[in-house]
Amino acid sequence: MAEVSPITRQISKDNYDFGSASVDFSLEEVGDCLVFNRHGVVVPFKKLYQDRKSIIIFVRNFLCYSCKEYVEDLSKIPSEILQEGDINLIVIGQSSPQHIEPFCSLTGYPYEIYVDPERCIYQKLGLKREANFTSSESMDSPHVKSGIFTGQMKSIWRAMTSPAFDFQGDLHQQGGAMIVGPGSNIHFFHCDSNHLDHMPINWLLQLAGVHQTLDFSHKHKIIHV
Repeated sequence: MAEVSPITRQISKDNYDFGSASVDFSLEEVGDCLVFNRHGVVVPFKKLYQDRKSIIIFVRNFLCYSCKEYVEDLSKIPSEILQEGDINLIVIGQSSPQHIEPFCSLTGYPYEIYVDPERCIYQKLGLKREANFTSSESMDSPHVKSGIFTGQMKSIWRAMTSPAFDFQGDLHQQGGAMIVGPGSNIHFFHCDSNHLDHMPINWLLQLAGVHQTLDFSHKHKIIHV
């Protein structure tokens, strides 16, 4: 079988094909940035993808309702799928380490999670710090169930009732997703334009080599294709 070249272009949501936005960074510039795990232990970013292919999701902040609901769906990915594909699933936020455990308890997320409080990786990857709502398809996420008003009210309530009240990150920072590793291979990269512009999880799994589709609409069953 011929070797497939690494994907280094951003997916177009219009045609499920690759667009024209190329990656304009190298992992060497980012790999030495430090992230913190839930215990406050410092880890170089490159350690997250050196040995295995990794799907890495950058979320806006842990109070963001759309990020919460997206991570809730990430938590429903069966561990067997990741193990069979030899894939790491990693979420990175931009808050303090103390917010990781409550966020995992809230979302049920069982996989690897880290924070980049100084937004070093966010900045070096060129993740946006503003929202762009000019694209109609970016306003619809299959993983966000709450409307904007209801979602924002939920976020405000969580902030008010949190024992460690703060904004848990830059409120203007947008997220993104990448598939990288092992080593310095960049297979895919996407910058979110706004808080609803998450990459559909099934697309990420398929790009990472998973040949199963998950149903996130109700019972989250697996459909074999």
